[in-house]
Amino acid sequence: QVHLVESGGGLVQPGGSLTLSCTASGSIRSIDVMGWYRQGPGNQRDLVAYISRNDRTNYAESVKGRFTISMDNAKNTVTLRMSSLKPEDTDVYYCYANRVTTTSWRRYIELLGQGTTVTVSS
Repeated sequence: QVHLVESGGGLVQPGGSLTLSCTASGSIRSIDVMGWYRQGPGNQRDLVAYISRNDRTNYAESVKGRFTISMDNAKNTVTLRMSSLKPEDTDVYYCYANRVTTTSWRRYIELLGQGTTVTVSS
């Protein structure tokens, strides 16, 4: 089985920085895309950023210039560096992985992490 394990959430003051990491555990052959959603209570899930295995990236307009996503293909890890954080960035952030293939050729369309909370407040 493949699981996504997130870390790095917490409380930060407005203007501060925080880094989220997510590692896919298991016998993985390849992952096509990894990224982050965020979702607050009662809100829809919004895409924050994603990166493909060939380093193509995409960001939500609200985070462009402030967040940077990167992926270590060898470690099956995606990192989201967040800076100039605003109170409206407060949310639960979910890591996801698309088109995951294991060494036994099992394929997952999409996997989702358990979520990590980011709170931006003074």
